[in-house]
Amino acid sequence: MASPDPSQSELRQFYIGKDISEVPKPAAILDIAIIKRHCETMLHTIKALNVGFRAHIKSHKTPELANLQIGDLSSANFIASTTQEIEMMIPTLQHLASQNRNPNILYGIPLVPSSVPHLSKAATTLGPNTLTVMIDHPDQLPYLETLSTQAGHAICVFLKVDTGYHRAGLPPTSLNKNGLLQKLAAAEEAGLARLLGLYSHSSLSYSGTTPQEAMGHLIAEIRGCKEALEKNIHLLPERELVISVGATPQVVSSQNLLREENDCAEARELKELLRDTKVELHAGVYPLLDVQQFSTHASAVAGNLEDECAISVLAEVCSVYNDGEREKAEALLAVGTLALGREPCASYAGWGVVNSWRVEGLEKDSESLIVSRISQEHGIVAWEGPSPREIPLRIGQVVKVHPNHACVTGAFYGWYFVVDSQQDGDAARIVDVWVRAKGCGMRAW
Repeated sequence: MASPDPSQSELRQFYIGKDISEVPKPAAILDIAIIKRHCETMLHTIKALNVGFRAHIKSHKTPELANLQIGDLSSANFIASTTQEIEMMIPTLQHLASQNRNPNILYGIPLVPSSVPHLSKAATTLGPNTLTVMIDHPDQLPYLETLSTQAGHAICVFLKVDTGYHRAGLPPTSLNKNGLLQKLAAAEEAGLARLLGLYSHSSLSYSGTTPQEAMGHLIAEIRGCKEALEKNIHLLPERELVISVGATPQVVSSQNLLREENDCAEARELKELLRDTKVELHAGVYPLLDVQQFSTHASAVAGNLEDECAISVLAEVCSVYNDGEREKAEALLAVGTLALGREPCASYAGWGVVNSWRVEGLEKDSESLIVSRISQEHGIVAWEGPSPREIPLRIGQVVKVHPNHACVTGAFYGWYFVVDSQQDGDAARIVDVWVRAKGCGMRAW
């Protein structure tokens, strides 16, 4: 029988103050100095552009980082991908409500019946206007009506619009599929729903490599939602509705609008759209970043990968092959698919990038040492490209690996070890432990 996980207080008592090389490995590490910088930059951008913001918590699944994401914004809006995340956030949302911060959390997939009992308990606990659901089909409305009835108040709604990513949502020209808008209007009149606006999430920008491409994808999302509003204006409530758009590359690209020297066509059009439209930007992985997100180069002023990527995975070197055993030098790490994730990145043929932390002969801006092959519990490290150099690692050494996709990598771990490179240049002393929400559903209450 498996032992229960230790509590957060037990983890903190045991690990705070230790060097990260002392923890069981593989382990997930977060650098809070980088996280705070990314969050502060985003909050400054949101305020300067005078737009709304909704923080996605699915990447990190921790209340600590969620609080950093919304900072001192008067409206504390979030998105969760699982009911487990919503349960985790209830104390935080209650605290924000006590501060008159108008908290609201969106369940970020179209409503399914198994989520209704759990969401209704959350909505009952939190009260009116705190829970929002996503709708893109009229057959979901009975679940919405059940949810509202059980909660005892109207549930907020976003209509999901597909602006080209084709994961969920309706095309702008088909928003009223099978009378969806009339049926939603009837539910609102009956006090069972309140439409907040239209929501689009497009990860098409993940394949981009320039700020202009990322801004172009954000423009396309806003245009698509505006088209949906304009074509259906006669079926929508007579009040201003929110257009909620984004994904990390698009939203990070909006930071370029604050730079005077950025006067490209995309920047000019995006400024105009944001000025003339009630827009709410949403993003999630930007505080952590990862190799894939970094490779989009959505910000024109980003530094190198090690300066921008706050998440890494600690792993131990099992063996080193520097003596001609193989066509090129390699090393074996005790970390594989489960601990890193098997998510590809278009910018290189690898599964993670080794940080220069405590690795002699590896510099931040030098040729990359990458996880070139991967299996369930093992990773093969090699130089990117045909370098004849030896691998500068030794057996038993602990290394940090930046993963391709932080969201998938984090799912393996029950908690993060937090370090602070601003206070500790070596970023090795544990200053906190953050426990993640786990699972796809909500526990029975």
